[in-house]
Amino acid sequence: MANETGPGKRIDEPTGTETVGHEWDGIEELNTPLPRWWLWTFYATVAWAIAYTVFYPAWPMIDRATSGVLGWSSRGELAEDMSAADLARQDVFERIAATDIEKIASSPELQQQAIAGGAAAFQVNCVQCHGAGAAGIAGGYPNLNDDDWLWGGDLEAIENTLLHGIRWEGSDQTRLSYMPGFEGIFDEAQLDALVQHVLSLSGRAQPNASGAETYAVNCAACHQPSGEGDQIQGAPALNDAIWLYGSEAAQIRQQILYPKHGVMPGWKDRLDPATIRMLATYVHSRGGGEASPQPEEAQEEEATVAFNGQP
Repeated sequence: MANETGPGKRIDEPTGTETVGHEWDGIEELNTPLPRWWLWTFYATVAWAIAYTVFYPAWPMIDRATSGVLGWSSRGELAEDMSAADLARQDVFERIAATDIEKIASSPELQQQAIAGGAAAFQVNCVQCHGAGAAGIAGGYPNLNDDDWLWGGDLEAIENTLLHGIRWEGSDQTRLSYMPGFEGIFDEAQLDALVQHVLSLSGRAQPNASGAETYAVNCAACHQPSGEGDQIQGAPALNDAIWLYGSEAAQIRQQILYPKHGVMPGWKDRLDPATIRMLATYVHSRGGGEASPQPEEAQEEEATVAFNGQP
């Protein structure tokens, strides 16, 4: 029989634990004490919470929170981390800025850092026109992954284009070229023949004498007799499968009559020299970059070696 301990309470004989005095349909609740380890853990968390509110920001107020005696904040920690990262990158930026762009590749570590930095800068400044993968956008935004370059695809030429842009009024050293419109110059038969001849340069149509003659008189000076183009003038190649404004006969006809001229801004006033060099290195690494032209001395030496039959 259970021992009585107070109004409604008693000691449960099987367990020796006091009941809480509640009973429902013959079922009683035992007042089992919590384990000591759990109580001490709970007390420790309470103490830790009180200490946290003293040392760290904790209590919200109208326009701010309590700062805590340590003065720590996540924004302050982020600012410190960013400052440390900027200092770590500063050395790389200084080395790239002080290194001729043609010599960056001689240091694999520096080239890797330049490509990584250029990729990041490309995503911020260039994807709007050239696409996230640098594949260009139809309608006049060039693909930077192929080997067709209007103004040259070596490192120095790419850097120059980045600095001064294409047909950009902000620099007197910008790349300039304008294809004249031929509206009213040719009759329909001449125009059709010329379009077919342009298509024949890339093997997409049969050559014809009338179109070839019109091309030789009006187009070969810029695009060259075989359609290989001229980078000095910014005249595109017509003998490959890469077309900036479309390769269909109607699109070629439209470009002959009413030529389009794209504009690219120069970045010399917007980006620092190191970032521009990183961008040039990244674009060149996409797969279509051209080898740098050899100096005249190196060309003469190479020709002499070949003439003498030396290895």
